[in-house]
Parts: sequence; C-alpha cells; structure tokens
Amino acid sequence: MLEYDRISGLIPTGVWIDGRSEPATTTFEVRNPATGELLTEVADGTAADALRALDSACRVQSAWAATAPRERSAILRRAWEILIDRTEEIALLMTLEMGKTLAEARGEVAYGGEFLRWFSEEAVRIGGRYTDSPAGTGRILVTQRPVGPVLAITPWNFPLAMGSRKIGPALAAGCTVIVKPAEDTPLTMLALAQIFAEAGLPEGVLSVIPGSDASAITAPLLADPRLRKVTFTGSTRVGKLLLKQAADTVLRTSMELGGNAPFIVFEDADLEQALAGAMAAKMRNGGEACTAANRIYVHNSIREEFASRLAEKIGALRVGPGHEPGVDTGPLINERQRNSVAALVEDAVAAGAVVRTGGKAIDGPGWFFQPTVLDEVPRTARMHREEIFGPVAAIYGFDSEEDVVAAANDTEYGLAAYFYTRDLDRALRVSSALEAGMVGVNRGVISDPAAPFGGVKQSGLGSEGGSEGIHEYLDTKYVALTR
Repeated sequence: MLEYDRISGLIPTGVWIDGRSEPATTTFEVRNPATGELLTEVADGTAADALRALDSACRVQSAWAATAPRERSAILRRAWEILIDRTEEIALLMTLEMGKTLAEARGEVAYGGEFLRWFSEEAVRIGGRYTDSPAGTGRILVTQRPVGPVLAITPWNFPLAMGSRKIGPALAAGCTVIVKPAEDTPLTMLALAQIFAEAGLPEGVLSVIPGSDASAITAPLLADPRLRKVTFTGSTRVGKLLLKQAADTVLRTSMELGGNAPFIVFEDADLEQALAGAMAAKMRNGGEACTAANRIYVHNSIREEFASRLAEKIGALRVGPGHEPGVDTGPLINERQRNSVAALVEDAVAAGAVVRTGGKAIDGPGWFFQPTVLDEVPRTARMHREEIFGPVAAIYGFDSEEDVVAAANDTEYGLAAYFYTRDLDRALRVSSALEAGMVGVNRGVISDPAAPFGGVKQSGLGSEGGSEGIHEYLDTKYVALTR
C-alpha cells in the first residue's frame, strides 16, 4: 500500500541480532487491520535465533554493565532525539500495523520516547549506601548491580511505548535485552532497534526476535540459566504461564497483566470533567488498553444524564482507517478481538443491558466495531468480570459509596481505577480503599513516565516507569567491611 511504501525503507524486517537485520528462512505476514491489506513479510524467528541472541547478549553483558553510566545515558538520549525527529514516520507505521489513529500514534511516540529520556537521566542516579553497623563492629556497603540479560515480551496495543518502558530502564541499569514483540505489530519494535543502532548502542546489547510462535522463541530462553530476568506485558493468563516457567530458574520477573478498571462518578462530581475523563479513560486507543475504564459506575441520581450525554459524545465519533483525516476511532487489531467484543456486548444485552448507541460490528474490510454505550448493565454480565478491550462503555448504577467501592474491588484484577468527586475527604478515603496499583482522582489519563506503573492482585508484579522502574533491573549486593 502507498502509505507503507513511503516509510518501508526505514524498517528492517529480519531478526535483529548483533546490531543488524538478518533474513530468516521463513516469514510471516503483517497486515493492516483497517483494510486487511498486506504491509510486508517479517522474519519468522526460531528457537535457534533466540539462543543466538542470548549468546550475543551474554557475550557483551559484562562490557555493557561496565560502560560508564554517563555513556549509557548519552545513548538513550540520542535514541530519544532520533525517535522524536522521526515522529511522523513512526506514527504512520504504528497506525498501519496496529490501527490506532495518527493523532494517538503521535501521542505514543511522545509518551514512549519519554521513557528513553527519563531513564537516560536515571542511568546516572543509581545509588547505594555506606554506613556503620549498629553494633559498631564493621561497616555496611550496599551497591546496585545490573541483574543481567533480560527477555522483554511486548504486546500489540502500544507497540512502541511498551517496549521503550522496558528497554529504557534495562539499558540504563546496564542490562542487555532481547525483545519478543507481538506477532501483530513487530515493525515498530524493529524500527526502534534500528534507531538504537544509529544512536550508537553496541552490537549485541539489544536484539529483537519477531515470530509467529511466541512460545517457540521464549521457552528456550526461559529455560536457559544465562537469562536472568523476564518482563512481560499482556494477559493474566499468559503471565501465569510465564511465571511458572520462570520459577524453574528463579528468574526475576516483572508482570504488567490484565485490568478491569472501575470508573466511578459520585453524585457531587463535576459532570463536564467526568464526561471528558470517561471519554479519555474509555476511548483512548479504541478501548484497547489495560488501563481502559471497563466498568463505569455512576450514581443513580445522575446516571440518566451522564449516560445520555456520554452516548451523544461516543455516538458522534467517526470510525475509519486511522491514517485518514478526521477519524476518531480505528479498527480493532484482528477478527478474533472484534468477535470477542461482539460476544461480550451480545451477552450483556441478552442479560438486560440497554444499547444507547452502537452495539454492532461493522462490515469489512477491516475489523471495526461501532463505538458503543450500554446502560443498565447487570453485574452478572460477563463484561463486568472480563476485559472488554474495545470501544464499549458499560454503565452501572449505584446508590452508596460503600456499595460502589465494594463492587469496584470485587475482581481479581487491580491495575487502575478512576473516580470523580469534589469532596476532598472522599477523595482521600476512596483512594485508600480502592484495590488498585494506580488511581486517578478527577482525571481520566494517569500514565506518566515519571510515575510507577503497575498493579496489584492478578494485574501483575513490579513497577515500570518512575524512579522505581530502574530497580526492577538491578540486584542489591551487600558488602561487609571491617572497621
């Protein structure tokens, strides 16, 4: 297609090992979810490719760990500068392979790039401590050292940011990295590998192994004792499988898993702000985000007005290919995901939910679903328990703070939560009571490279971003010294 042809020269399509793209004996197709058209074919990585990448990572691990923090910082900074200079090309690439609108793709370049800039600054701030022991018998020296080679497994919904959020702190800490990008969206990560090479990253420090069979690539790496950490963003189901595999070699793990975020609108909320926040928290990335507002609880005294106005806003969204001007919502990633969203909507409607707008899949080409608002959704509906991961806003009524907090917490997930109120006491009280790793108070977008991103319960382990993020890639060493 013409749009891809404009940028294809910037994108390697082989396995990325030792700072260069290498062709493979077999390939798999990458298609535009808005049209079904073939974009290109990408090397289908194998277990042998993965182990070659690990060989390279291990070969240069000691040298990279010994590289001056200021030099590691400078490489990350240069990568950020190159990425920002190529915003339009990378944004178009993301739109074509993932489906999000160009405006959102540009936003992801800025957001994803900030992790490179942030961790370029954190690279020179890795600390430790030196103190006398309380008994006076010696001195305590504590240092932080890179954990070692890292496997990073990234999802398709944010193909740049979910990679840079892992690569940035790993490189800053002095770790080598092997990335397995999602099958649906490998091109953005391969483009980022090319950018790092241009920024001066030494050969072998970063590898990218695309592939149509994730377990064929990850299983031999997880079984190899030379690998020392795995970081994964994706479903809770897959995360549990990876944790079981990681146990065999006692790997360090970071898991950013599924979500079922509540979005609560109390009776004293500023309705304009709450509506704007709901649009952002629900419709960002077409609803294909683990932080998306999955359950919108609205106090029954204002529920009718809120539902009516939200339906008007969502019903006015223009659906189409993300690269076209004026489009607000692009396609879902593939047919399987569209069918999953349709099944959740059908289940809710059969249980008694009222369709305020949308509610149906859109005929192809492409995998589109109408932006949808469902009102009076019963709490017995599947979508009350399962991630929707699509442009569907599900509204539930409530009468008391106690009831809605209990409902919000009645899930195995605990990634993000949102609520709107003008009462400061309530803001502090509810923030404390919600079982979530991240809480937005009177705001619908909470992701920030300078803040820790992570969940509780079955939404994951560890934090990404913030000053906390680099510690996921560092081991603590204690040295006992005599006086």
